[in-house]
Amino acid sequence: MLHVNENYSKIKPTYLFAEIAHRVSAHQAANPEAKIIRLGIGDVTEPLAPAVIEAMHKAVDDEAGKGAFYGYGPEQGYAFLREKIAKVDFQDRGIDISADEILVSDGAKCDCGNIQELFAQDVKIAVGDPVYPVYVDTNVMTGRGYSLLTCDAANGFVPGPEGCDADVVYLCYPNNPTGAVATLEQLQAWVDWANAKKSLILFDAAYEAFIRTPGIPHSIFECRGAKTCAIEFRSYSKTAGFTGIRCGYTVVPKELVAYAADGSEVNLKAMWTRRQTTKFNGASYITQRGAEAIYSPEGQAQTKATIDFYLENARLVREALSKLGYTVTGGVDSPYIWVDVKGDSWDFFDKLLKEANVVTTPGAGFGKAGEGYIRISAFNSRENVLEAIERIGKVL
Repeated sequence: MLHVNENYSKIKPTYLFAEIAHRVSAHQAANPEAKIIRLGIGDVTEPLAPAVIEAMHKAVDDEAGKGAFYGYGPEQGYAFLREKIAKVDFQDRGIDISADEILVSDGAKCDCGNIQELFAQDVKIAVGDPVYPVYVDTNVMTGRGYSLLTCDAANGFVPGPEGCDADVVYLCYPNNPTGAVATLEQLQAWVDWANAKKSLILFDAAYEAFIRTPGIPHSIFECRGAKTCAIEFRSYSKTAGFTGIRCGYTVVPKELVAYAADGSEVNLKAMWTRRQTTKFNGASYITQRGAEAIYSPEGQAQTKATIDFYLENARLVREALSKLGYTVTGGVDSPYIWVDVKGDSWDFFDKLLKEANVVTTPGAGFGKAGEGYIRISAFNSRENVLEAIERIGKVL
């Protein structure tokens, strides 16, 4: 008799965004003439940067001839991309990260979910509340429990390590879903705690390219001692519109270790490399050439312009909701606006969907502490954002 993994019964039967899609589809079916504006998921709407498109076209041409054809590439990523990442994302910022500490993948979501395979079953996990669902669900699927770090208005949606007894802590800044950012001092406190306790920080920096406020860290590795206690995830999905192309990378410092049952040290970079070379064939050559183009002068300018466009959308939404009397977080160094609706978040979601034909994301989908909030995404056209603001203003 074939038995299933019973741990799947402990997670919600549908992923948050699948439930949203179901409700939106039902509303559209009942109102076929309605123009629905989607400000829910973080899917980009602006086209790829011209530099990226040009590089990917050239990469396709590279695949056309036998002499230059690229098949299986290195599972860790091509050197031409890893070296650019190390230089531009880290070394140019004064951060000591080398190309051989970077492993390219098909996106940060996959890496955030897969990394937990390295840890023992009895490892204690801590996640923020509210939280990006992937951190929780992937651990529950394996049978692990977890504790919650309260992220609320009182602490600016940035919890501290006081009282935390976890072995692995997931941190995400700029934060999804709240849009909050953490200061260098706040992150340094976590790094000092992790090194003292011999714990590990899993730092999701998928939205770092949206940071515009001076002094806000883009990387956990800006903190002293982070290379002995942290792994960082980066994504090109929001940085450069790769949501449909899929590419990102994970930074695992060479000096990062965990411990075997007998107390001996185990190198985590070696473990992650072994995992990836077994279960992953690497992002495609064409995709990685496109990612490389992000780091050219043209690519840097073009992707920054697109991010600035989304940030202006976020500013417009943030100011509009504030003028309507709502308390909002985010929308400054993040594409997400976290709105205190002072009521049931799914009811508020339904109200905006049914009365304004605007899709948001109910905060309850991100955890118990998300109840009473909605998340609004700035990923859409300027025309749609302005129209959505007008519609929301008429029903609230």
